[in-house]
Amino acid sequence: MKHLLTTLLLAAAAASPALAAEDHQPKQGGVVVETKAGDMELVAKPDLIVIHVSDHGKAMKLTSATGKVTVFNGNDKTEAPLALAGDKLEAKGSFKIGAGTKVLADVALNGKPAVAARFTLK
Repeated sequence: MKHLLTTLLLAAAAASPALAAEDHQPKQGGVVVETKAGDMELVAKPDLIVIHVSDHGKAMKLTSATGKVTVFNGNDKTEAPLALAGDKLEAKGSFKIGAGTKVLADVALNGKPAVAARFTLK
């Protein structure tokens, strides 16, 4: 019995990192970072930046959100406010997007203090 329990515990421990890593995979084709407020996935297009927020792989219900994004591409720097759009945040504008572009998002969700999320586009 002791051997069976040990085997089950080892199997559970081995599976945990795989399950945790799966939680942090992009689900919308963007780039994911882990923050204190939850996982944030940034999907960037030249005219729209979208941030999806999840908690342990499940979309987070957003009741309020404020913030801004700052896009850094070479010497160019562009800022835009984020607005709540259903279950995600959106920033509209004209952004220079490409591999290596860095995006800083300062976001306050559901009445909690703002967190900073740093993304590097691939």
